Amino acid sequence: MRLRAAVPADAEAIARIWNGYIRETAVTFTDVEKTTEGIAADIAARRGDGLFLVAGEGGAVSGFATAYPFRAGSGYRLTLEHTVHVAPNARGRGAGRALMTGLEAAACAAGAHVLVAAVSGENAAAIGFHARLGYAEVGRMPEAGQKFGRWLDLVLMQKFL
Repeated sequence: MRLRAAVPADAEAIARIWNGYIRETAVTFTDVEKTTEGIAADIAARRGDGLFLVAGEGGAVSGFATAYPFRAGSGYRLTLEHTVHVAPNARGRGAGRALMTGLEAAACAAGAHVLVAAVSGENAAAIGFHARLGYAEVGRMPEAGQKFGRWLDLVLMQKFL
């Protein structure tokens, strides 16, 4: 599994992965699909900070991870939230762990103090994944989101860098 900084040309593959999760699962609460153009713009805006990574083999993108400000306001400038998704055919092969290890290193190099994971309460696999990486559950917001006609809990997890 090879890890590298995302480039705008990766946007189509990233959109394909991300939109699968948006359409088919409650791991993300949004139902608005990502556009290739929007992802390419996000990648371009984050070039140089190392906070948008892709993993893959043979030139194909099999997963991505990105970090961004947790909340607005200068008091939160050293706290980042992240998103990590791996293509279904690449799960269980180390891409998620490699992406998070690389993203944590980049966030630390950028001066971040904390990384936050905001995870769907229905996503036991992601809660376990983050726990194995050293993230601690620090809050649970019952019925904070809604998707597919049901209320969803939001689990907040954090890791000090």
